[in-house]
Amino acid sequence: MKVRKELWFGFSLMGVIVLAALYMLITVPKIESGHVGLLMLSLVVVAIMLGFPTAFTLMGMGMIFTWLAYNRDIKHTLDLMVQAAFKVMGNDVLISIPLFVFMGYLVERANLIEKLFRSLHLALVRLPGALAVATLVTCAVFATATGIVGAVVTLMGLLAFPAMLRAGYSVQLSAGAITAGGCLGILIPPSVLLIVYGATAGVSVVQLYAGAFFPGLMLAGLYIVYVIVLAKLKPALAPPLSMADRYVPLPPLSEKIAPSHNARVVPALVGALKGSRNQDVPTAYILKQLFIALLPALLFVVVALWSYQALTHPVAEEVSTMTRIGDTAAPAERQEGGLAEPPSEGLKEPPADESVKEPPAEGVKEPPGADGVKEPPGAAPAATTPGAATDGTVPAPRSYWISLGVGAAALVAFYALLSFTRLEIFKMLLTSFFPLLILILAVLGSIVMGLATPTEAAAVGALGGFLLAVAYRQLTFAVVKESVFLTAKTSAMVCWLFVGSAIFSAAFALLGGQELVERWVLSMDLSKTQFLLLSQVIIFVLGWPLEWTEIIVIFMPIFIPLLDNFGVDPLFFGLLVALNLQTAFLSPPVAMAAFYLKGVSPPHVSLNQIFMGMLPFMGIQVVAIFLLYMFPEIGLWLPQLLYSRG
Repeated sequence: MKVRKELWFGFSLMGVIVLAALYMLITVPKIESGHVGLLMLSLVVVAIMLGFPTAFTLMGMGMIFTWLAYNRDIKHTLDLMVQAAFKVMGNDVLISIPLFVFMGYLVERANLIEKLFRSLHLALVRLPGALAVATLVTCAVFATATGIVGAVVTLMGLLAFPAMLRAGYSVQLSAGAITAGGCLGILIPPSVLLIVYGATAGVSVVQLYAGAFFPGLMLAGLYIVYVIVLAKLKPALAPPLSMADRYVPLPPLSEKIAPSHNARVVPALVGALKGSRNQDVPTAYILKQLFIALLPALLFVVVALWSYQALTHPVAEEVSTMTRIGDTAAPAERQEGGLAEPPSEGLKEPPADESVKEPPAEGVKEPPGADGVKEPPGAAPAATTPGAATDGTVPAPRSYWISLGVGAAALVAFYALLSFTRLEIFKMLLTSFFPLLILILAVLGSIVMGLATPTEAAAVGALGGFLLAVAYRQLTFAVVKESVFLTAKTSAMVCWLFVGSAIFSAAFALLGGQELVERWVLSMDLSKTQFLLLSQVIIFVLGWPLEWTEIIVIFMPIFIPLLDNFGVDPLFFGLLVALNLQTAFLSPPVAMAAFYLKGVSPPHVSLNQIFMGMLPFMGIQVVAIFLLYMFPEIGLWLPQLLYSRG
């Protein structure tokens, strides 16, 4: 039997790990308990690479080595196991995992991905590499809504891979776009990886979601820029679509209204209302099409008015505060300079020569200099405050008017280009892209803006996925049953991983492995940059044989205690790790995304071709990690803005 190259690579790597562990035990002058902990870590990695279940391998190794550390005391060993499991199961954040997974499975079964891909590739048809760009955008949107890498890669492999191959696209480019795009769900919220990292590192999942938003968009944007540039420089790898592929049929009633497929929609529909072309077309149909065409303008007006109202709202707080200060100033003055207690010697008679006299006949005069009573400087009404209007409002900032002008120009360009063909594409987007976008914004917006906890937002997302399945008439008992079963299976796997990780980490710390690693790292006298580089290289290499779940639950408890020694923010470190762990699904020999795609690809597509297609996207991931390190504000600006992180 011929052994594949990937298996040889795996066996070689396992051999290196075993030899390194044996060399360590032989060469050290004195074997400490920490060395035994590192031996346990090596055995766990080898056992996982041999195919043993990760969770039960962690638990088994943890129990055996804990038993040895406690001098074969079974009672203390079992106590540690129970305490570790109870601590994990008491974590409320983990409740969001089954809810997010359930939302993903329901959205996947709502059958939106085919409509989404078709509408996006028609909307982006003028871009070089339009099919690959539409694939990446579809994967990003769908991965955000589901977060299930295997489901996204498999569905896009069934839908987009044959379409790209029929259009003459390169096998490598097609495979790379599908696998890289499908893995974006690891990073872009709501990501299960970020929940697992947050629970492991003790970092707020809300802040992780806010921090991962822009790095995820940056990575997707780099993918799209690469595809566009490659298609522009080498059109043979991604040829433009034929006119037949670009053709969008119009509904029969629209055919009667439209002078041509490229005619502008709004003038034609308005003319049809009072012209002769609507003789066989109901007026209600024309009004409906006109309403759909005018939806962007209506939305723009609503958003503009709402923004203007929010920005120019009267500052009631300041006015009321000034009034209260003015009201309380007089009593305060009266208390200080008003009536005082009479002197202790009592009242005295006035002098005789200063008797009371009648006032002059010319009457009472104004005191000198009192040409008119003026208000004190601080008592000006709120309406005359600088920058305020006479009705108490404040003027809108210049940025609002600039944004309004840019939006209006974009709206004019949209309607100048809106033909009947593009109206049909817009309607397809309304039924596929925008429902998912609303669901994503509702879930992520409520988390990031602090309106809901991740668990509450996950419950809303699960309800939204349920409603989407109902709206698209895909909700059946079989769909619900399968979604619940898969959710329970995935959630159980993640929870057992947490339990196994807790037991393993406790055993590793008990044996002194963590202390030994910390001493070794600190003895190298690394700078912050060198430590981050070393840790990311280790995680990058670990991504070859291991999946992200194993890396998070096994190695993050080793790295996290070292961060304080180098002044590294755990939030920033988590974002670097999330970007880095994209490689866990794209690097051989494990590269699960490649195996997902191979399972649904045509027979002539080899696994090596898929691997070759993934390599440029792995390079882009390295570039993204470098950009995030050089410009930390990409990931930290939004959490600092929303949560005032120091």
